Amino acid sequence: MSTITALQELLAQPRQIFITTHHKPDADALGSSLAMMGYLRKKGHHVTVVTPSDYPDFLAWMPGNEDVIIYERHQNDAQVRDLINKAEVIFCLDFSCLNRIAEMGEYIRHAPGTKVLIDHHQEPENFADLDFSNSSAAAASELVFEVIRDLGDQDLIDVGIGECLYAGIMTDTGSFRHPSTSRNVHLIIAELLDAGINLSDVHRRIYDSHSEMRLRFLGFVLKDKLTVLREYNTAYISITQDELRQYQSKTGDTEGLVNFALSIEGVVFAAILIDRGSAVKISFRSVGDFSVSDFSRQHFGGGGHHNAAGGVSYDSLDNTVQRFIDLLPQYQAQLVTAPLVVAPRSA
Repeated sequence: MSTITALQELLAQPRQIFITTHHKPDADALGSSLAMMGYLRKKGHHVTVVTPSDYPDFLAWMPGNEDVIIYERHQNDAQVRDLINKAEVIFCLDFSCLNRIAEMGEYIRHAPGTKVLIDHHQEPENFADLDFSNSSAAAASELVFEVIRDLGDQDLIDVGIGECLYAGIMTDTGSFRHPSTSRNVHLIIAELLDAGINLSDVHRRIYDSHSEMRLRFLGFVLKDKLTVLREYNTAYISITQDELRQYQSKTGDTEGLVNFALSIEGVVFAAILIDRGSAVKISFRSVGDFSVSDFSRQHFGGGGHHNAAGGVSYDSLDNTVQRFIDLLPQYQAQLVTAPLVVAPRSA
């Protein structure tokens, strides 16, 4: 039996369904989750979306956002655990390993419901009963569209579902400029246009709705916090807790900053290191053949995509930055010869 046939049989009658996505959801994580929720509700299922943390305000326009439960260990742990244990089907979207969802990961691992993974990251953990992983896909939202289509229900994709999917694909392809922007991506966008989505409205809601303080924070970061290491074709940004407080930083305010470092001519490797108190959170980006997924996995307990990955350090920010710099000489040969074009990447 094919995976899609198994899913079709699983969803043939109304089910209690639980959907979750990764920590600090971005547009693809939340968009794919809310699109799947909207679709499944149309099919008569009882669906709950729970995120393992809060997410940016600029995603609050997405249809279904008002029904999202944000997991908070000291406030609703028992409620969320009960929802997981009662779920007949558990959808895990846009993450490949259960440790990406904190405490909920172990709850899901031991839950009795059928687990369905829809994801585009490398090296997925083997925890799902039904696996729709494809690391060559541009976004989880691309895969959710394909699942709905392959279930024979593309006609159920309305404007709300379509705009959630478009937001995920648009952001994870860097507004369709990353090499992951395949022919398939454009064909899917054409189908979403036929469903009536408004491309410019989605773009404006995500990219043109920042606070004044966020723009001032961006100016400060680019002026005072950006370091370029020309001998390694590398640039990085480091941000302290005090600096986050000074600019009243909210969830989402640091999203995309690493791409400014990568946009410098000649830079093939970029990083942003942010002191979040409990840990230093790191985002890596690259162009060309240099794999930030491998780099992060080997040195910072992370992973992701070939040209876009995340990592973490439990040392101080200063020590983490120094460790990052100290690693660069062993990669110098790769960084100074890296060609600027490579097959698919996702943001």
